[in-house]
Amino acid sequence: MFVQMQLRRIIINEIQDHQVILLREVDGERSFPIVIGVFEATSIDRRVRGIQSPRPLTHDLVAACIDRLGGELQDVIINDLRDHTYYAKLRIRKDDELIEIDCRPSDAIALAVTAQVPIYVAEEVIEEAVGDHS
Repeated sequence: MFVQMQLRRIIINEIQDHQVILLREVDGERSFPIVIGVFEATSIDRRVRGIQSPRPLTHDLVAACIDRLGGELQDVIINDLRDHTYYAKLRIRKDDELIEIDCRPSDAIALAVTAQVPIYVAEEVIEEAVGDHS
C-alpha cells in the first residue's frame, strides 16, 4: 500500500554537502527526513519558490523528455528502504502502459515538484523511517 506524502520542508545547510527534505503524510501526522545532495536540494527549492532558470535544469530536461516522447509523469513512489538508502521510481503513463523507472528519491521528488504530480511512499518504508527517526 502506498501513502500520499507532501514535501513539507527543505533544509539547506551551506556548510555541509548533505541537505535534508522532510516528507509528511497528506492525510496524517507521520513524517520523516531524507538526506539529499546540494544540487537536488537547490533544484527542489528553486521550483518550490517559483524561481525560473534561464536554461532548463536537469529535472526540467527529464520532464520535457517524458512529455515530448508522448508520456506523462503520473506520480513518483519511494518504494524501498535498504541499509539506510531509499529507493524510488518514476511512474510514467504512455498510451495504456505504466512504465516504472528506477531513480534516486531526490530526483523523484525534484521531478514531482517540477511536474506537480503526487509523491507516494510505501507503508512499510514509512513505518521503518518513522521508527528510525522517532
